[in-house]
Amino acid sequence: MKFGIPQLALASAAAVFAVSVAFAQTGAPPPTMPAFANPPHKNLKVLPQDITAPQLLGTMKFFTQSLGVRCSFCHVGAEGQPLSTYDFPSDAKPNKDIARGMMRMVKEIDANLPAITGQADSKVTCFTCHRGSKSPATMPPPAMPAAAPAAPAAPASQERGAG
Repeated sequence: MKFGIPQLALASAAAVFAVSVAFAQTGAPPPTMPAFANPPHKNLKVLPQDITAPQLLGTMKFFTQSLGVRCSFCHVGAEGQPLSTYDFPSDAKPNKDIARGMMRMVKEIDANLPAITGQADSKVTCFTCHRGSKSPATMPPPAMPAAAPAAPAAPASQERGAG
């Protein structure tokens, strides 16, 4: 049997597809962590010294989401520049020390909260008070107006046309 150009193109495409599927199923190597996130970490004063890179990055992402800020809020670096250019160990920004104080406060609250609430898993987080804002909420949000009560449902006998 003689193959023409269309048959060779189809066979080549099928082979490339099969190889790509096989590669996808074996899984690509895990992405490497940026250079700034590899232990040993420097200048950790509240977080554990043996925190892993994924744990540290997850913690920092949680802080940024809870406060609605970016890395440069606490760390020395220029917004829009690669994170590898940041000076993460620096204590030059006062917000970093404030964050450390807040972490100590949360740790203390969490240590006492289960005894107060009677629930073993009671915890607070940055988001508990900050709710995506740089400043923690000091007052509850304004009450929403009450919704108008729904009209009572018709009795079942009327819905079926009985009577």
